Amino acid sequence: MVHEPAVLIEGVLFRARYLGSTQMLCESRGSKAARMAQAQEAVARVKAPDGDVQPSTEIDLFISTEKIMVLNTDLQRISDTDVRQDILMDHALRTISYIADIGDLVVLMARRMSTSHSDESCSDGDSSSGGVRKTPKVICHVFESDEASFIAQSIGQAFQVAYVEFLRANGIDDPSYLRQIDYQEVLNSQELLGDELEMFAKKETQKEVVVPKKAGEPLGIVVVESGWGSMLPTVVLAHMNPIGPAAHSNKLNIGDQIININGISLVGLPLSAAQTQIKNMKTATAVRMTVVSTPPVVEVRIRRPDTKYQLGFSVQNGVICSLLRGGIAERGGIRVGHRIIEINGTSVVAVAHDRIVNMLATAVGEIHMKTMPTSMFRLLTGQEQPQYI
Repeated sequence: MVHEPAVLIEGVLFRARYLGSTQMLCESRGSKAARMAQAQEAVARVKAPDGDVQPSTEIDLFISTEKIMVLNTDLQRISDTDVRQDILMDHALRTISYIADIGDLVVLMARRMSTSHSDESCSDGDSSSGGVRKTPKVICHVFESDEASFIAQSIGQAFQVAYVEFLRANGIDDPSYLRQIDYQEVLNSQELLGDELEMFAKKETQKEVVVPKKAGEPLGIVVVESGWGSMLPTVVLAHMNPIGPAAHSNKLNIGDQIININGISLVGLPLSAAQTQIKNMKTATAVRMTVVSTPPVVEVRIRRPDTKYQLGFSVQNGVICSLLRGGIAERGGIRVGHRIIEINGTSVVAVAHDRIVNMLATAVGEIHMKTMPTSMFRLLTGQEQPQYI
């Protein structure tokens, strides 16, 4: 994710959960590895052990070229025209010594401001000369967010923009940074293969299916979510009982998206609610469905001119687990909960997580991917047993 400089000057907000803070001594000239070790220690101190209840507070994290603030999510009405958020923490950007994203956690390390200017930077705390100089300390704040990596990247970009603004203020331009391709142009270059909205809107792409069955007999299907990022959220036919009414009708295919059933729309319903509507058809002797036939594998094409433009999604063991709204990936058709099957013609079904991450991190130009809902993938590969409804 790349922010426009003007956006970071004004500031951006991220929703996160504040887990807690801890204080540590600040090593003199600490290396990146040493800082990461401190960040990991902060997580160990603050985060509750697996299985224990983790105390947390919902907050908004404000990031700009001037400061980083932690805000209470509850709005305080000062007057009819003035609504504010309480500031829980306020750190000048120049006091931030390190930022780390560890999984879905963000560790923000800020130098504690000393009353003595000589203590503002990290030192080894030698008190043998002049007055007493205490060893500098850092305060480590730990946050949890699905956008942890984006938060860390945004803070890094805030430092870059602040640096460029400093150069500009002193009459120096840095053309290598200022003359970048407009990120909006990169977003606008994305396209959805088989434009979903057009597919769902056109009557000729929809078909009416009537499945005859016995009263008390289930349809014999398994449905899964289309995935967050899908233009029209509905359920997808993932599996059919070979001896059930749906399969016997020869009118349905794996990958079909079910729009409504007996006149009841399934669009936008949670998976459990859609499953309930399908189960309610058990007493019927015929079930009428409106479906849009789509292949079970979703083809995605993303255009990325340079690795400096973040794709805007995260992957865990081949599964897309988070997605930045409005980013390159979403505009290209990436969906949360989908299993990546192929990247640029190379199967990644049996490829290690680190290798997949590296392939995505280094890919530029036109990136072709094939994905399918993880539940469907597990059903089709025999990793899960189907529960027919």
